[in-house]
Amino acid sequence: MRLFDSKEQSLRDFTPRVAGEVGMYVCGPTVQSSPHVGHLRSALVYDQLRRWLTHEGYNVTLVRNVTDIDDKVLENARAAGVEQWWALAYRMEAEFTAAYDLLGIQRPTYEPRATASIPEMIAIIERLIERGHAYPAPDGSGDVYFDTASWPAYGELTNQKPAEMEAAADADPRGKKAPQDFALWKGHKEGDPESASWSSPWGPGRPGWHIECSAMSTKYLGSSFDIHGGGLDLRFPHHENELAQSSAAGDGFAQYWLHNGLVSVGGQKMSKSLGNSVFAKDLLEQAKPVVLRYLLGSAQYRSTLELHDGAIEEAKASFDRIEGFLSRTQREAGQIGSADVPASFRDAMNDDLNIPAALAVLFELVRSGNSALDAGDVATASSHAAQVVAMLDVLGVNPLDEQWAGNSSQGDAALELLMTELLEARAEARANKDFATADLLRERLAAAGITIEDTPSGAHWSFNGR
Repeated sequence: MRLFDSKEQSLRDFTPRVAGEVGMYVCGPTVQSSPHVGHLRSALVYDQLRRWLTHEGYNVTLVRNVTDIDDKVLENARAAGVEQWWALAYRMEAEFTAAYDLLGIQRPTYEPRATASIPEMIAIIERLIERGHAYPAPDGSGDVYFDTASWPAYGELTNQKPAEMEAAADADPRGKKAPQDFALWKGHKEGDPESASWSSPWGPGRPGWHIECSAMSTKYLGSSFDIHGGGLDLRFPHHENELAQSSAAGDGFAQYWLHNGLVSVGGQKMSKSLGNSVFAKDLLEQAKPVVLRYLLGSAQYRSTLELHDGAIEEAKASFDRIEGFLSRTQREAGQIGSADVPASFRDAMNDDLNIPAALAVLFELVRSGNSALDAGDVATASSHAAQVVAMLDVLGVNPLDEQWAGNSSQGDAALELLMTELLEARAEARANKDFATADLLRERLAAAGITIEDTPSGAHWSFNGR
């Protein structure tokens, strides 16, 4: 397997530190507000990677954190008139979890909250001060900064020189030696909630954003681990600062850095400033969750995912082709057996998780499987269907899986009931030799995009090929 390492800016053969074991850390949400489609896309990418590694025999430990203390959490709680900031954080965390669950994103092995790892953060900061890579602000504010000038490798993840970087805007600049120095610890300030403060050797306060992930990743995966993942927007400054402070503290940290692409809406990057954010709740109302999982997971993970007008309908049509083939095979061949994924699918997945190429393999088998059914070659169709199901299982979008049971919308259920009654009425008309009524029903259904297929086992219907 090869993965694109953002640090090396190249494809690298993936060799885990411990044979058969993979430790993976993914930056989870800052639970300041409701989840949007970018959050879902990122979590889904690493769910796909985890599923593939598991399929290939690795024991995967996935850690995905929850940042539940942060400037934005406090600001949004105040703006919303929420009495306790942690109440907002908890409610937003529940929204993220619900959205992840609806899309079949597997729960991580560990999902630590930042507020539960304060001692580990303080320990790393103390090590950095001892090694000469961090300093308390001289103004007695209680702030502690990472000394970027003390670490020559600073900027290696994003290939930047410190002098060319933007000033770190995550803490009061008055106590800094250099504008690029970033906050490891933020002393308690007037107006901050008393509950958002912890004791430390530098006085009461709370952690900076970047130190949180350094502490939580190494707490659960050890000082060195295999993969660190997150959205491309986290590459700088968040991941750059994570790498610098962890390495300066003496940790080997991540061996591979992966970054998923962002989401574009109508040709523009999705962002709060542009007001074009698509929130998870709104998206999940537009189609079945399994179809939305298919849509969000259909692009190569490093590319931009374009949500254009018609994207959901296109995903529905593609997924209907898959469901239609599996339903047809079950009707004509009976239960679908088991199989491994095709070698060409494995090659695509091992090529930096090339989902578009993997889906091309899947749809070729759907096409040839339908052709086999047209020719009466049930054995070949059954073989193809078994391989299709194996690929769908890896991608987490197998419509036959029990996790998607009851996943149909109320409209789907109503259509199923109506069609059952209409087919019964048509069968009764045919039995009574009232072929005019039977043909009229077929014609009216065809005008609505519904096809009736008469087979030895009875009549079956499909909607636009489904």
